[in-house]
Amino acid sequence: MTQPMNGIYTPNITPIDARGRVDEDKLCGYVDWLIERGVHGLYPNGSTGEFTRFTAPERRRIIEVLCQHVAGRVPILAGAAEANVRETIEACETYGAMGVRAVAIVAPFYYKLGPEAVYQYFKEIADHVSVDVTLYNIPMFASPIDVATVRRLAIDCPRVVGIKDSSGDIPHMMRMIAAVRPLRNDFSFLTGWDAALAPMFMIGCNGGTNATSGVVPELTRAIYEASTRGQWDRAMQLQYRLLPLFDAMISQPEFPEGFRRGALTRGWDLGQSRQPLSPEQIASAQQTQRQLSQILSELSQWLPEIAPAHEPEQPSGQVQLSSAPSDDFIDNIVREVMRQLQ
Repeated sequence: MTQPMNGIYTPNITPIDARGRVDEDKLCGYVDWLIERGVHGLYPNGSTGEFTRFTAPERRRIIEVLCQHVAGRVPILAGAAEANVRETIEACETYGAMGVRAVAIVAPFYYKLGPEAVYQYFKEIADHVSVDVTLYNIPMFASPIDVATVRRLAIDCPRVVGIKDSSGDIPHMMRMIAAVRPLRNDFSFLTGWDAALAPMFMIGCNGGTNATSGVVPELTRAIYEASTRGQWDRAMQLQYRLLPLFDAMISQPEFPEGFRRGALTRGWDLGQSRQPLSPEQIASAQQTQRQLSQILSELSQWLPEIAPAHEPEQPSGQVQLSSAPSDDFIDNIVREVMRQLQ
């Protein structure tokens, strides 16, 4: 029986150089920085890594580079979704041979499929691969994976070892855990919704695949560690400090541009996405970057290790507003939440 995947797996951004190519040297430097700051694993070729904006050979090269460079320091959960079953199976086998811990496969996208079709899709893949498979539920972009389907796959397919759920739906996650964990305690439940990271740990998730961990790995690890120790007051205090940062990055319309800007505030210029941006969109992203610098500057008063690379600049004539809630405000909220849970 395999061990569950525990901890924070960072869905790392893919660096792009000035000529629009994958910047392999910067990719290696960036993941070194993430590992040094305590992430438990890496999740390349995910949504934050913009897998649909790269060619199949580029996706394979990204995994190859990371497997060689990481050299077992942390496990790799490789995004292996392709546009059809045959190519997805080929990608799974290729990544398995490279030494990844498991592959993550998003439910069928473009065509909206029902539960039976989703089940058959994943079963066909799981029956023909030699690497562990993690389901990826992101209903805003792909066919949803319901609780009954997860349970069937957990029973029928030993290769299916977990699910990454990015719906942010806490009751849905609770129902999945209740339906599957009594049958398979090796099955991993990973949350992809950063706004509810601590609450997801509270209900029993093993870990998270969280885009904010690519910007503030110290903070997401601190939430995980507080949760594993049962220090729920501290976990929720940290969660409330993470929330404004996540909201600012996810609200940038051209996902994951907000997270690229977040990385830039930490000193990592990972280039511009392959999605073309207008001057107005670039200006909006720059405004988000200034907001993120301000949030990080305020957070660094509480966690000095996450200070921005440069102090935030305020446009002339603009009134500076606090982006993060005060300590007293957060403490009052946490006390009330914990009181109601008791």
